[in-house]
Amino acid sequence: MAERNRVSPRSDIVAIPLRGRFMGNRGRLHRGRSVVRNHSGKRWIICVTDYPARTVPQWNEGHYTVLFFHDEAVALAAGHRPCALCRRERYNDFRAAWRSANGGGLPSADEMDARLHGERLDGSRQRTHRAAWSSLPRGTFVLFDDEPAVVLDDTVVPWSDDGYGAPSKRPAGGTATVLTPPSTVAVLAAGYSPDIA
Repeated sequence: MAERNRVSPRSDIVAIPLRGRFMGNRGRLHRGRSVVRNHSGKRWIICVTDYPARTVPQWNEGHYTVLFFHDEAVALAAGHRPCALCRRERYNDFRAAWRSANGGGLPSADEMDARLHGERLDGSRQRTHRAAWSSLPRGTFVLFDDEPAVVLDDTVVPWSDDGYGAPSKRPAGGTATVLTPPSTVAVLAAGYSPDIA
């Protein structure tokens, strides 16, 4: 039986058998083997699953809760960003795209985390926003038929507990309900290309 340590594009921590290509954390969320809170702090990161310098056993008391993401697009939709330690090159790519989208100098991790934290939650629920279908870059998660789906060029691919389904044509007009935080959508539009399963 799957443990409750997977993250969905809706930012929920769920118990599903779908394997994760990435891991990460939101701080210490567990007591024993149970997740008791959604997050602890503003630093929500995406890590590789096999970084030898930092291995923490699952459910280790006193350490962060190890979470798993199906792919990077799912993790970005949930409000996470690349880790500056184990994914340094991708972290630097993310920062460069952030600067390109927003101007100014390269942002610090704290600056990005503070802004993302304000965009990712409405109380304890995931915050969504509206955007024109035509404006959405590849890797953005939306609600499509009320279910999470990722935008891939001219298609929209539904995501479920079993992974990705059959693609549909992207709507030509109108607006979508977007799950991926606005700052991350801007980073994607500025050229950051997420790893998608």
